Amino acid sequence: MQRRTVLQSVGMAAGLAGIGRQAGFAASLKALPPVELLAKNAEAYWKQIRREQFSLPEWRYFLNNGSLGVAPRRVVAAVSQYLEDAATLVSDEYPRWGYETLDEERSELAEFVGCKKDELAITHNATEGLSCIAEGLDLKPGDEVVMTDNEHVSGKSPWYRRAQRDGIVVKEVKLPLPPKDSAQLADLMISAIGPKTKVLFFSGIVTTTGLIMPMKELCAAARAKGIISIVDGAHVHGQIPLRIDSIGCDYFVGSPHKWMFAPAGSGFLYIREENLERLWPTIVTGDWDTRSLKAGRFMRFGTNNRAIVAGMIAGLRFLKELGPERVYSRIHELAKLNYKMASERPYIKLLSGADDRLYGSLVTVLFPGKDMAPLWKKLKEQRVWCLTSDRLRLSTHIHTRPQDLEKFYSITDELWKRA
Repeated sequence: MQRRTVLQSVGMAAGLAGIGRQAGFAASLKALPPVELLAKNAEAYWKQIRREQFSLPEWRYFLNNGSLGVAPRRVVAAVSQYLEDAATLVSDEYPRWGYETLDEERSELAEFVGCKKDELAITHNATEGLSCIAEGLDLKPGDEVVMTDNEHVSGKSPWYRRAQRDGIVVKEVKLPLPPKDSAQLADLMISAIGPKTKVLFFSGIVTTTGLIMPMKELCAAARAKGIISIVDGAHVHGQIPLRIDSIGCDYFVGSPHKWMFAPAGSGFLYIREENLERLWPTIVTGDWDTRSLKAGRFMRFGTNNRAIVAGMIAGLRFLKELGPERVYSRIHELAKLNYKMASERPYIKLLSGADDRLYGSLVTVLFPGKDMAPLWKKLKEQRVWCLTSDRLRLSTHIHTRPQDLEKFYSITDELWKRA
């Protein structure tokens, strides 16, 4: 294993003791607390994780992991270490990214997300992957793309640009908020498919509300009708257990910088093997048409910062060391607590469904008829970090404490409980 790969443990960190100032940072990394503590005192375990594995100060109440996750100390160390190695040229290989296929890194990532290495390209984020798909598909005027009315702007914008440029048609399906169940969602989307529909596009987990869509059912319906299925999975991996090859989609994009502890600038694009020849690369350099590279030819876009890839793999290994099921369980437990606290307040309207199978860690609330400006002001004053919009999406991760949620609702109570 090359030294540029991530610092997985204190043992690996200690092995870097002679590399100048980076050695000090490496030596400060701590092993995870014993799993026995989790069984004995879960709150103590997760508080120790936050204190020792992250750089978050005690005074920060962070409830916006859905926008950009917090990189653990070992991820920061991996990025910094790679940059240090690149500056000293201690390795004989180019310290860059944009021309290499990164087979080792793609293999490890593919194993976790659930696909073949040759179906996976590393990108900078989900936005890039979605544009690659929308721009790379052959569509003609009148061809229809069906999507929900809750898609992220990065998901819908490439299709609307093609509508203006190429005359395709975009149809948005209105989702009920909150929904009754998954069957209702599947029926709405499938019934919107018509004779001119060529693409069914939707988020696996809806960014605005945290709603988990019935991915398998929708992709199976699209395949049965000969329609391309595309899943925006920016919020999926790291938040809920899911393998891409279990969905049956044609294309899938991910953003490990949200839930997989990766640094900003990390993403991936999945192209089902049978579709590799169907998609045109949109950013090209040498070997863009070398078919033997398979998905690797969709990540040939010139010199980039390979330290970010090192950090992404570090985040993936951190997640695997923690135990994905433990992570999923913890963040969902916090989301259920969040939902309960919101449901107890009559001045709040919940957009997330009551059935906790419909959300992972994202819960979205509304404050009908309320002036939100005082809330934004108080949240900032008291160091509570939220996504500030009319739909207030609260997202929790393993570094979130119950007291973070309590702090948020104490502020809303102060403003509106007696109103």
